[in-house]
Amino acid sequence: MVSIATDQLTKIYRDGTVAVDRVSLEIASGEFVVLLGPTGCGKSTILRLIAGLEEPTSGRILLDGAPAPPGPGRHHRLSMVFQDYALYPHLTVAENIAFPLHIGAEPPADPDRRVAEVAAQLGITGLLQRRPGQLSGGQRQRVAMARAIASEARAFLLDEPLSNVDAGVRAELRAEVASLARRMGVTTVYVTHDQVEAMTMADRVAVLRRGVLQQIGPPDEVYRDPRTLFVAAFLGTPRANLLQAAVHATDDTVVLDLGSQLIELPPNDPRLSGLRARHTARVTLALRADALTPVPPEAASERPVVRGVVRLVEHLGHEALVRVATDTVPTASSQARLEHPEPDHHLSEVLAVELPAGHPVRDRLARMIPRQRTARQPATARTRYGFYPVYDPELNADPPTSGELVVRVPAPVVPRPGEPLTLAVDLDQLLLFDAAGDRIRPD
Repeated sequence: MVSIATDQLTKIYRDGTVAVDRVSLEIASGEFVVLLGPTGCGKSTILRLIAGLEEPTSGRILLDGAPAPPGPGRHHRLSMVFQDYALYPHLTVAENIAFPLHIGAEPPADPDRRVAEVAAQLGITGLLQRRPGQLSGGQRQRVAMARAIASEARAFLLDEPLSNVDAGVRAELRAEVASLARRMGVTTVYVTHDQVEAMTMADRVAVLRRGVLQQIGPPDEVYRDPRTLFVAAFLGTPRANLLQAAVHATDDTVVLDLGSQLIELPPNDPRLSGLRARHTARVTLALRADALTPVPPEAASERPVVRGVVRLVEHLGHEALVRVATDTVPTASSQARLEHPEPDHHLSEVLAVELPAGHPVRDRLARMIPRQRTARQPATARTRYGFYPVYDPELNADPPTSGELVVRVPAPVVPRPGEPLTLAVDLDQLLLFDAAGDRIRPD
């Protein structure tokens, strides 16, 4: 097997787009590393650079400590599996699997035997005489994996291989791919935007945003100890609740002012000194659904709480996700965007500008897209300074509702919409970030 490293890897396209920005990674021999991030973050570009399908603008790619030779991966035995399978439609399954064997520098003595072995390993022996057009998505993905395995590559480079597979098959293939890679001991670099795939398959997860490596580490470490606001918000289902707060520090305590509610930190909280240095500054609180617990109203005297009213209950069988309106202020990902809110354009207005007057689609768009504007938040301790929430699609699945929190509740005790709810805050799971999105860590 082979170790893979990137040293200050950068890719800038001719139009000036920075796809990869000085990314340095070290992937050990036999390790399974997942590149995770939203669409357009540069993860597939990194994979293509490693495979030799693109040339870096600057930086190096090292294989076993030596600079990678130019050209596609077959020259240094790296097999790539593409999102759309990339099978030859005029060839049978057997011929697709055998294709890399015939173009290799040293073809095996008995390619048919090798094809049969790999097909049996992936459970597709009965499909060998079919063509790709006769296969389901899951079967095509197995064929693509078989082709990569047949070449006896030193590393697998997988570019969102399960994104076109039905949800029911995806979980099965996810387990198969991870198990196969570990059983063979093959170095694997796996690209996905699906955090479930990343968390369940990887030895280590590398989180990327806009071409920049945010954090890399074991899945549980990246989830529980995020370095940046983006990592905290991107990982987790449901996504973390993000709230704005002002820091008010005294000699005895630190209070986080949420506008309409307060959270007081205990005197022994290890983050106090860092927060005192940010007196009157704005910070972001990240609270996962697991960090909030419904408690009786009288519990407010014993532990920090946030109060609200149940807005929506999403039943999941064994539990429910309860959305609680708290009249606090949600936050976004970057201080620059918060300080300079984007114009309040409606989607239908934006699209209409792109279409000439009288265009038949223009009126249809106006009817299809409801005309709704997001109202500004009422004045609070946060908004007095011009601090308004801005929707960031990389962090929020939906535009934020004013101070809405999502909490997990066991199925037998699910509250009803309209009921008041008191939520205890687990301070050990309360994540704090400064205006730049960096973690405020304990001393």
